[in-house]
Amino acid sequence: MHIKVHVTAGAKKELLERKNADTYLVSVREKSERGMANKRVCALLAEYFGCSSEQVRILSGGLKPHKIIFIP
Repeated sequence: MHIKVHVTAGAKKELLERKNADTYLVSVREKSERGMANKRVCALLAEYFGCSSEQVRILSGGLKPHKIIFIP
């Protein structure tokens, strides 16, 4: 499954909100440095969908706030 994610890095509190069938808003505390925010986004999505964080992959938008992510 492919989903669209809008990420806010460096937020005061973490949030995972479903906007519609394939679009999510994610806020993480980690800064967007050295891929730390991307790792946390993958971990939150893996927990939400009940899979391993190693299975969650960023297909596009690795350096941008709008991403397309693969969930098995």
